[in-house]
Amino acid sequence: MTSSDIIKKVRRLEIRTRHLVTDSVTGAYHSSFKGRGMDFEEVREYAIGDDVRTIDWNVSAKMDRPFVKVFREERELTLMLLVDLSASGIFGSIEQSKRERAAEIASVLAFSATLNNDKVGLLLYTDDVEHYIPPKKGRRHVLRVIRDILIFEPKGKGTNHKNVLDYLNRVQRRKTVVFLISDFFENTSPNVIYDSALYNTLALTNQRHDLVSIALSDPRERSLPDVGLITLEDAETGEMVEIDTGSAGVRRRYATLASQRRDEFSTGMKKKGLDWIEASTDSPYLPALRNLFARRAGRH
Repeated sequence: MTSSDIIKKVRRLEIRTRHLVTDSVTGAYHSSFKGRGMDFEEVREYAIGDDVRTIDWNVSAKMDRPFVKVFREERELTLMLLVDLSASGIFGSIEQSKRERAAEIASVLAFSATLNNDKVGLLLYTDDVEHYIPPKKGRRHVLRVIRDILIFEPKGKGTNHKNVLDYLNRVQRRKTVVFLISDFFENTSPNVIYDSALYNTLALTNQRHDLVSIALSDPRERSLPDVGLITLEDAETGEMVEIDTGSAGVRRRYATLASQRRDEFSTGMKKKGLDWIEASTDSPYLPALRNLFARRAGRH
């Protein structure tokens, strides 16, 4: 793409995601993630209904009537976007590829953070960390984040979640809100179920930060159409296999393995108490995102 094409693409994505953020996500984002703590703001005279635990006994004794301490939430947060750019993200059987869907979701989250005066940072990764943008505030910074997600050309093809999470823990010492956006195909063989190490890695990061995972998918990863004999290539390993999609048994086997993979992922995430949603390229992701925010807000 030329620089003009890139600017147009980023601008279109900004317009679309700003509309989505303004209409439906900002308030939910704000209530879902808490600040780092409470700052003392002032002392005022006690009013009926105030929590007696906030009474400032020293001031009350001096003034000969009750006064309470008033606190405000230290609201400013840091949002880190961790986006998987492995080769499997290039795949898309409909309008958007998984990478394009990742860029849109990241844009919604980044603009939500910006409207809440939060900092936004970016980590792009494959087998290793490929690109890091330190957290900053402002629209121009967010537009740079979006641009880099869209146009960055990674060197690697595979996926290694542990490497990027270890890197995150090194560069972000303070508690951070982290969105990990990936298709979670660390091993793309359909016969391989997720290794428990994945959930342990995610859980360890969640203990230090506030981690939410967004699992990208495409409808063709769940079922095959009846189009006869085709050759499929694994984008991350280059392995090629020829299958007969005209066979109902082959299609059933493919769908069964895909279903097992999704069920195993869901079970593993739930066992570790991890927050996550699925974002398929063929369906809206905002309802799932809003439901996630509502669940989190209800736990506070």
